[in-house]
Amino acid sequence: MIPERTLKFRAALLVPIFALSLGCAGANQTPSATERETVPEVHTAVSEKTTVEVTDEEYFTDRDKEQIPDLKKAIEVPLSDGRNIKINAEGVYVLKGSAKDVTVTVAEENAKVQLVLDGAEITNTDKPCIYVESADKVFITTAAESENTLKVTGTFQKDDSTKADAVIFSRDDLVLNGTGSLTVESGDNGIASNDDLKVTGGTLLVNAGNKGLDAKDRLLIADGDITVNAKDDGLHAENSDDDNLGMIYIGGGVIKVTCTDDAVHAVSELRIDGGILDLTGREGLEATSITINDGSLTILADDDGINAGKKSSTHTVQITVNGGTIKITLADEDSDGIDTNGSLTVSGGTIDITGGNPFDCKGRTEYSGGTIRIDGEAVNSIPVKN
Repeated sequence: MIPERTLKFRAALLVPIFALSLGCAGANQTPSATERETVPEVHTAVSEKTTVEVTDEEYFTDRDKEQIPDLKKAIEVPLSDGRNIKINAEGVYVLKGSAKDVTVTVAEENAKVQLVLDGAEITNTDKPCIYVESADKVFITTAAESENTLKVTGTFQKDDSTKADAVIFSRDDLVLNGTGSLTVESGDNGIASNDDLKVTGGTLLVNAGNKGLDAKDRLLIADGDITVNAKDDGLHAENSDDDNLGMIYIGGGVIKVTCTDDAVHAVSELRIDGGILDLTGREGLEATSITINDGSLTILADDDGINAGKKSSTHTVQITVNGGTIKITLADEDSDGIDTNGSLTVSGGTIDITGGNPFDCKGRTEYSGGTIRIDGEAVNSIPVKN
């Protein structure tokens, strides 16, 4: 029996079935020019600059990157107060209208479901606005020129064994794309996935009282205009059951993060192949293994600008810079611009560090190419604090 006031969608009917429901859903000073000449350094010259082939095909499918949804067989789903929506079939569903106390739930194992937001506005008190209970993959696509808002104003309630504690919460793979805009407001997490979370397009604004974008397995960004304001980490990837996971990849887009902890935090690997990143937080980038191949990064940090430490038992602690432009400004004189408990390799790009201590490296350093400036002054080696 279908509960009242719950809208369910099944493939065999090709049209929605509507029914009413009873319920609502150590201090280090910055060295002067003369002091830098005596700072200990470990510098191994490399004869040839590393050539890096950048590709994101391993992370994104063609459909992930399709920004215009195919609406030929789409089902339009109007939103209204107190009417939960449950989707039990693969397909494309267009959400329109404004509603309170509504959760759109996807519950069809092994199905690919696309939710097209076209002027959708949902405000809840203690439950996600969109909840992926089970699926193969769910796409949340903003329609062209549409403005959409999803908001949860109170404290999230536990659902079965899982606390669905994000405005958009998914137990399976989740993709955000489109050409419209989406604003997410939360006193806790903004958008979370227990598997992969991908962003490939659209304009996204997340204001979160905890983490902004949170993935257990991988957080993958190909493109989009993304702004995150968070009281914890801005972009976060961590799987407490497997420290080989918790990876972040950024290949493009314009990303602005303002947070009170780490702007970008991955447990295992962080790889940046492109994009424009404007990061403000306690630390800018943090992971076990960090590789920067391209992109433009501006980091304002209270602690370390870029930090590599042992968080994963399966990855080597290292920072590698092959290209890109990195500008780090340190708010505290005790902070480190680039801090690694392992190795540091610089073969290209531009690194510009202002304030604090520029480099703190516990392992081997190699410098074979690129430009390094400390407080505006170009240097021809990596002065490190060991």
